[in-house]
Amino acid sequence: MNKRHFIKTTAALAAAAAFGSAHAQTPIKFQLDWRFEGPAALFLQPAAKGYFKAAGLDVTIDSGNGSGGTVTRVASGSYDLGFADLAALMEFHANNPDAPNKPVAVMMVYNNTPAAVLALKKSGITKPADLNGKKLGAPVFDAGRKAYPIFQKANNISSVNWTSMDPPLRETMLVRGDIDAITGFSFTSLLNLEARGVKAEDVIILPYADYGVKLYGNVIIASPKMIKENPAAVKAFLTAFAKGAKEVMANPAASIETVKARDGIINVPLETRRLQLAIDSVVASPDARKEGFGQVNPGRLSLMASQVSDAYATKTRIDPTAIWNGSMLPTAAELNVLPPVKK
Repeated sequence: MNKRHFIKTTAALAAAAAFGSAHAQTPIKFQLDWRFEGPAALFLQPAAKGYFKAAGLDVTIDSGNGSGGTVTRVASGSYDLGFADLAALMEFHANNPDAPNKPVAVMMVYNNTPAAVLALKKSGITKPADLNGKKLGAPVFDAGRKAYPIFQKANNISSVNWTSMDPPLRETMLVRGDIDAITGFSFTSLLNLEARGVKAEDVIILPYADYGVKLYGNVIIASPKMIKENPAAVKAFLTAFAKGAKEVMANPAASIETVKARDGIINVPLETRRLQLAIDSVVASPDARKEGFGQVNPGRLSLMASQVSDAYATKTRIDPTAIWNGSMLPTAAELNVLPPVKK
């Protein structure tokens, strides 16, 4: 073999190897729960750093328009994995008992629900009991509104009057005085109120997690088909995600660049704050530190299933064992991602 032929043959073999390795990548379609905002960095970081690719995965991350939509799209097979509110997943299971492809939760991310009641200080509302007889507002599908009966029962609130609106009007109506309080994700509604000219110190926040409601928040969900056919790919995704999430929590400001790369018009300082608020309140919360990142407590999961069955008036009772599969979680060392407790 002459030198020229040898070089051509070597190059061809290298190209074939590269082609083969590229095709060895397992494609995964991933659906977020919402737009490309601060918390999306938890997923965009491992993608941008190549951690998914290094794990043999070709991951596509799309924005979402609510947890209910994410659950439905994973159930339909349009997406393999997603990020959604656990209560929305439970509701889907209980209201669609005969659905052939019910997604399951495979990793806990928001150990506490971000749901909260928010009011302006001038309303005089400072504690749950002050909500008696007040006018509350939220979209009908808002997670905080749907779980409100649990918050109401835990705090002995007699009754409130509800006003419905589209999401963009929620904080505007509160500022205008059309309603006394709203339900929403704390780190989203607070920043939306600030964007409407309200100072943070003039906002009263009553987080469900601080007032007797220990609901879990958002989880990574997977289709049963994906779990059955390629559990190794699911585990690889979760391991790469945990590695990226650790970096995000260690340096939120730097990781926001991954969000800006997907949506160039985001307000970087605002989304950095949103991400930090989410980390502090629901990802690295005291409950998360106690239970361990990614994990669930079986007793707490069972209680949530019962509470959601009642509050959401589901067609069938929720079976907590049917909505959780922790068998693909990374090792304890790989799940050791929470930042040090702030002094």
